[in-house]
Amino acid sequence: MRSFRLMALLAICLMLLAAPVQAKTTITFWHGMGGELGEITDEMIKEFNASQDKYEVKGVYKGNYDEAMTAAIAAFRAKQHPNLIQIFEVGTASMMAAKGAIRPVYEIMEAAGTPVDTSKLLGSVASYYSSTDGKLIAMPFNASTTVLYYNKDAVKKAGGDPDHFPTTWPEVAELAKKIKESGACKYGLTSGWQSWVQLESFSAWHNVPFATNNNGYDGLDTKLLFNSPLHVKHIDFLSKLQKDGVMVYVGRKSEAINAFTSGEAGILMNSSGSYAAVKAGAKFQWGVALLPYWPDVKGAPQNTVIGGAAIWAMAGHSKDAEKGAAAFLNYLLKPEVQARFHQLTGYVPVTLEGYELTKQQGFYDKNPGTDIAVKALSDKKPTINSLGLRLGNFVQIRNIIDEELEAVWAGKKTAKQALDAAVERGNAELARFAKANKK
Repeated sequence: MRSFRLMALLAICLMLLAAPVQAKTTITFWHGMGGELGEITDEMIKEFNASQDKYEVKGVYKGNYDEAMTAAIAAFRAKQHPNLIQIFEVGTASMMAAKGAIRPVYEIMEAAGTPVDTSKLLGSVASYYSSTDGKLIAMPFNASTTVLYYNKDAVKKAGGDPDHFPTTWPEVAELAKKIKESGACKYGLTSGWQSWVQLESFSAWHNVPFATNNNGYDGLDTKLLFNSPLHVKHIDFLSKLQKDGVMVYVGRKSEAINAFTSGEAGILMNSSGSYAAVKAGAKFQWGVALLPYWPDVKGAPQNTVIGGAAIWAMAGHSKDAEKGAAAFLNYLLKPEVQARFHQLTGYVPVTLEGYELTKQQGFYDKNPGTDIAVKALSDKKPTINSLGLRLGNFVQIRNIIDEELEAVWAGKKTAKQALDAAVERGNAELARFAKANKK
């Protein structure tokens, strides 16, 4: 009898060993998060994988934003595209126009039985990545906006108040000059992402249009408007600071972060998502402030525009894989995940619950200025001029703007010449995009 029981137990064990272990469904996620941001993103992916046993997300760094988008297009054509791809906000209109290449997020979330309640998302973020009828096309991920970082030690040496940063352009320029003259830093100020910070966000912050058709939201037959007298005045003002050695231009993207953290420049205008890099690199006391504004512009300051990127679901994958993609996106929306990502990176929480949890945890009290990005986006209800931009092939248009601005900094063109040329070239690019995407 005992022998029979042992044999039965052995048989059961052998059956269990022989039973196939159900493999996890792999979800490939391509992204453009490098450095400290890449490490934080990798950790989030590991935590999701450990939280359940059905899916395994594999994060793949595909270079910077431009490179990641180019790689996604090439992969789709070769039918080797990922399940999920991070695309920066500049590519939104192009992605929306890519019929057949994407699966709107609201569709895969509803199919998985976990529809997204967009009322729980930060309003300005949700509206940017939604269709005209309010359906979420892409999942906001690392949402950012433009902010100003300043070297408190340099401001103090220049005779300024390190705890009360000035708010207008004339005041900030004067402080930047004093920072240079005092020897606190070689340069007074620098700016990353010049076209985004100094023209796109500048337009929203001053409640003036960047383009017709409600900045491109209302149709493809859109014309650019950023060569207005106000825009020309602003770029001309910056060009004089550049000529006087008060401002320094070091690159089109985030190269300016190093100029700030090294102590070379005392003021940095860049993405709120630069927080992690600034915190890791700066060896001095620093603060965060709102962008300056021109006091003679009625209605300024208004609100800044969304930056950063969203996660897009690509078409052509199995229903099980789409359920896995939905599960990962839902994980990213958890309040504790949103709060931690926001606190570590400086990107804004895309959910109101993430923002409220951060407040409850006392993070803003312990880290003054870290709520600046949220305030910049949401302290005022967005206007038609400050909702953001929805322009076709804006990647190329931004490159055009950067090229023309570089001619200004080099003294080869006046502000008016450069902006007129950028508008003309940009409008030609918009016309090509409209023609290619006519129904």
